[in-house]
Amino acid sequence: MTETNSLFRQLHSYGETDYYPYHMPGHKRRQLGEMPEQLLKADITEIDGFDNLHQPEGILRRLQESANALYGAQETFYLINGSTGGILTAVSAALPRGGHLLMARDCHRSAYHAAYLRGLKLSYICSERVEGFEFHEAVTPAQVERALDSEPDIGAVLIVSPTYEGRIADVEEIARVVHSRGIPLLVDEAHGAHLGLAEGFSPGSCTLGADIVIHSVHKTLPSVTQTALLHLSGDLIDRERIRRYLHIYQSSSPSYLLMAAICDAMEIVETQGRERFAWFRQRYERMLERLKTCMHFRFVPWQDVERCRQDIGKLVIHTGQSGLSGKWLYQTLLERYHLQCEMAAGNYCLAMFTMADGEEAYVRMEQALLELDGQLTQQGCGWQNELEVYLPEPVIVYPMEQAWDMPCKTVKLSDAVGRPAADFVNLYPPGIPLLVPGEVLTDSIYRQITDALNRKLSLQGVEESDGEAFIKIL
Repeated sequence: MTETNSLFRQLHSYGETDYYPYHMPGHKRRQLGEMPEQLLKADITEIDGFDNLHQPEGILRRLQESANALYGAQETFYLINGSTGGILTAVSAALPRGGHLLMARDCHRSAYHAAYLRGLKLSYICSERVEGFEFHEAVTPAQVERALDSEPDIGAVLIVSPTYEGRIADVEEIARVVHSRGIPLLVDEAHGAHLGLAEGFSPGSCTLGADIVIHSVHKTLPSVTQTALLHLSGDLIDRERIRRYLHIYQSSSPSYLLMAAICDAMEIVETQGRERFAWFRQRYERMLERLKTCMHFRFVPWQDVERCRQDIGKLVIHTGQSGLSGKWLYQTLLERYHLQCEMAAGNYCLAMFTMADGEEAYVRMEQALLELDGQLTQQGCGWQNELEVYLPEPVIVYPMEQAWDMPCKTVKLSDAVGRPAADFVNLYPPGIPLLVPGEVLTDSIYRQITDALNRKLSLQGVEESDGEAFIKIL
């Protein structure tokens, strides 16, 4: 990335000139409150010399081309409302209204929102559970092939790789299966913006045959929240439709601060990536090696990373036979050691590491887990039952796009068993639905929800009042 292609430097230089802003935004690059003046000086609109994201011809076009060169797609677009906007765009552009989408059940809610807006028919792939853990694998080529064989009218396939917990799919083989039907493969690679950028990392989906790949730059690269990329390859997706839906789902006043943050992250990868990624991989492997001495806590083995089945940086800390919940571990790490993890689930919590972490991140986590594990050994805690299978095959009564608009009422959770849900129910994070509108609250899902409530996990779509849980049903 050349000097003239650094958006931050150009914004800073412009902020030091005497050009007076008779235009938006309303702060006029002056500090009136607590917002730092340095940020305000760089917060502009589409003025002369700074291009337009919705019709890039200058610096923004060059920046998108530079990002594209890093990932190896045919065309790359900046996203300033996160991967959500990218997934909405990808799903909307890949299928006609009313089309049929095959998607991994663990897709983010934005994929369901796109299906709702476009009136799509949905079919799901429910992945197998990772052996010894209570989260799920990425989808497999065999699962995709079986689904396509059973429903020939499917017009596009959407998968997640890496998954929220870091499981990586065989994207190259899945792309071969999907393309043999003449339809596109969309990959939600939001948690894998770092893949393929350095030696020793799993390859990214852009080079493995995917037609659309969405990256959250802010999740695993040094950028700020709400920054993402959409990559496009092949000729199975109409590029003008991609641009149309990007116009629809993205702000007509895109933030130059966010775009500059994407630019900065790409520049860091280009100039510092080789050394930082190498150190990241080495230090993460050393941490896992040291944590092998834990008697109770369990971790996804390093061999899965070497076999490209597990993403580097996603430390899944399973409480094993300690008799303790993931929420307890999450809270203990937070309150006793001041370590803020990403999320808590039934019997595990998730900590994320990236190229931006220094030695402190690894030392503090190692020391905390080794100390806690030693205390649990002394206490001799017993086994606690795990949660049931997280993503069972749904029982669908009404299509989601129809059910979400139907009349509904709120009832006690216990009275809703056997009835179709009127809204989404999901743990957050990660935002993967347990229930989708139109699906039956089965005994299995009821037990999962009550178990999650008992463990004080964060549930969306369930209201609690006076010790009772309530849910919306049709």
